[in-house]
Amino acid sequence: MSQALTSRTRDSSLSNREREVLVLMAQGKSNREIAGMLCITEATVKCHVSVILMRLNAADRTQAVVTGLQRGLIHI
Repeated sequence: MSQALTSRTRDSSLSNREREVLVLMAQGKSNREIAGMLCITEATVKCHVSVILMRLNAADRTQAVVTGLQRGLIHI
């Protein structure tokens, strides 16, 4: 997973899984809830969240969701 993440550039778009995580973040889900819903570990969710924050140049989850909405990456 680490290799896949480092091979992508900072400005590239989000992967399908990262978009799934962002949608669940927008719904107010915790890392634990997201992990359970996607059948992945909480550590993997944390990794996805970190990548999302970096790619969207967001300081926190709220800013990432707002940016995702503004860019049309996710819809409510």
